Amino acid sequence: MGMPTFSAPDGTELAYHEFGQGAPVVCLPGGPMQASEYFGELGGMSEYRRLVMLDLRGTGESAVPADTTTYRCDRQVEDVEALRKHLGLEQLDLLAHSGGANLAMLYAAWYPERVSKLALITPSVYAAGLTISGETRLSQARLRDGEPWFAPAYAALEAITAGEHTSENWEAITPFSYGRWDAAAQDFHTLEDIQRNNEAAALYSSEGAYTPHSTRATLATFPAPVLLTAGEYDLGAPPTTVAELAALFPNSRVVVHPAAGHFPWLDDPAAFATTLKGFLT
Repeated sequence: MGMPTFSAPDGTELAYHEFGQGAPVVCLPGGPMQASEYFGELGGMSEYRRLVMLDLRGTGESAVPADTTTYRCDRQVEDVEALRKHLGLEQLDLLAHSGGANLAMLYAAWYPERVSKLALITPSVYAAGLTISGETRLSQARLRDGEPWFAPAYAALEAITAGEHTSENWEAITPFSYGRWDAAAQDFHTLEDIQRNNEAAALYSSEGAYTPHSTRATLATFPAPVLLTAGEYDLGAPPTTVAELAALFPNSRVVVHPAAGHFPWLDDPAAFATTLKGFLT
């Protein structure tokens, strides 16, 4: 069976991957601009829903666009709408992780009547104009001070907070993204670098991608239920920040996964799948 594909409005051929049976859940990956394969089957969610994992343009099995400025987040909203039409759905149950949450929020703001349920997993908050202070990230990081890897990782985070954005420092803080910095997490992280389109990632949140004031105003009237999940240990989407994002929606709830990082379906697959199942059914 060939990879299912459809055409974006600009003619770029986009691919998606399907797992499981039942009503579809469209899943938008983070990275930003990472191939959807890192989702796996989201901790077993495919046992009760059909997961439709979009490879964003220029990632995974999707084609590289002729115009690379279309990697900007707002310019991919119509890709999601084209997928909805391709699937023949009046409304989408939409799930998005990390940087993909910016795309999902823009889609929800532009097409609120097309979203039946919205799940934002350890979401990025740029599209809503929220910021995460260095002190918030440092206090999150201190939750891990019993870990054998803590001292060098924390020193690197302090350096980043002080403006030293070296690749070595960014690599050194990686363990903070995982509930357990074990062999499985290390393998997962190694694959991330291969799966990401770095050119696209650099353009995703570039100038003009977001209009937070109008997005927030629209999301304030967004009618559908919204689930936001946070990892207790996550620096990328600290629980306090996820709660701030939740407050922008009229019909939202937050679930914090204990002892989890930025990829909660890795840290506690059963709890993650149960939480999502409860929300989506």
